[in-house]
Amino acid sequence: MKRLFFSFIALVSVCGGYVSAQDADCPSRLRTSVTELSSEKYQGRKAGSDGERMAAGYVYDRMSEAGVVMLSGRDGQDFSIVREVGDTVYSRNIVGMVEGYDPELKHEYLVVGANVDHIGMNVIMRDGRQEKQLMPGADNNASGVACLLELAQRVASSSFAFKRSVIFIAFGAGREGFAGAWYFVNRGPVSAGEISMMLNLNMVGRQGPESPLSYCTAVPNAELTYMTGEVCRDLLMPPIPQQTGHLPSADYLAFYEKGVPVMLLTTGVHQDWYSVRDVPSKLNYDYMETVCELSYSLLLKAANMAGKVARSSAPSVQNTASVDDPEKIWSPYEVDRAPQFYHSDERAFLEKWVYVYLHYPEDAMNMGIQGQVIVEFIVEKDGTVTNVKIVKSADPDLAEEALKVVSASPKWKPALLNGEKVRVKMTVPVEFRLKKR
Repeated sequence: MKRLFFSFIALVSVCGGYVSAQDADCPSRLRTSVTELSSEKYQGRKAGSDGERMAAGYVYDRMSEAGVVMLSGRDGQDFSIVREVGDTVYSRNIVGMVEGYDPELKHEYLVVGANVDHIGMNVIMRDGRQEKQLMPGADNNASGVACLLELAQRVASSSFAFKRSVIFIAFGAGREGFAGAWYFVNRGPVSAGEISMMLNLNMVGRQGPESPLSYCTAVPNAELTYMTGEVCRDLLMPPIPQQTGHLPSADYLAFYEKGVPVMLLTTGVHQDWYSVRDVPSKLNYDYMETVCELSYSLLLKAANMAGKVARSSAPSVQNTASVDDPEKIWSPYEVDRAPQFYHSDERAFLEKWVYVYLHYPEDAMNMGIQGQVIVEFIVEKDGTVTNVKIVKSADPDLAEEALKVVSASPKWKPALLNGEKVRVKMTVPVEFRLKKR
């Protein structure tokens, strides 16, 4: 038998099952969907309008044709929003599912969502007469819906590769306080506890030097960050920057509030996003295919991992205390300067400390056990590491070793907020990998 030796360096993973090759027709399909949803017959898809209802019907037909099992009728999962007395908006979600093949894991779900509505028509005065202008919403958010439809088709055609089930949702009334997302996560067919992660596609069509693709996980989630890095390496694409600080507004926030691990993919806002200039010809459909490839690979990894995506706990007193409160615990996204290890971030902590002093447990090595341990800890105002705990682990022995090494960490450079040192909660993924020689 070949002898095994170990390496703690993150190895490039190979996605099992079906991984779609570059498809020459994909950009064309994406363009077709965006052009259709941006066309004048949908009248800008304003929440509660006939245009939004017709757009929802288009999404339903496309999903159904792709072989997705529809969980809502063509009229959708309907709901209403009372904005004020006498002003009620009636909208709907279109919901479909591709069932996973694993008898147990198929009852855990990945959710992919994009809002179908936009802002409708704009009324202006020209030569003393009222004139209506179409707000096409090509990027905002026909681009996200087009990628949603492409993903639904790809996952449906490769359902044999997915252990967990994948739910696809075209949200209604996204411009009305993300009402469709709220309705699904609170009134939908599955509970928040059954959802492993939620992927939100919002404005993904205008990639360029001033609007690169980025992602947001709301609170730090080491597992999602690690998965994203792995997928980028697998696809031979540059790493995607992670947004920090102010949380972008999108449908994922309704899931985040329920504790579901979330990821928003977006190329960001631009000067055309709420104007007549947001037209299909300005979108980068070749890059939108890359967004689809990235999203598919993320879903495949999340669907087949040993457990659900780790729930990263938000700081226990976040947003409930003043900056002067000595017990306040912050997220690294909220501070002006995150904690630093050797003048760098948590990657330096892993490379220069954890993987230097980590010892692979002998029993785990002999049994061929490998996997990831998610470790959470607080960097105090004096730089010491406290409150170390395991969020998720592939094996108890691996967890014990990771806990020991992280707990022995030397001091960090503490975080700063408004020039003051503050306490920050950090999360890191510790990889144990065996390699054949």
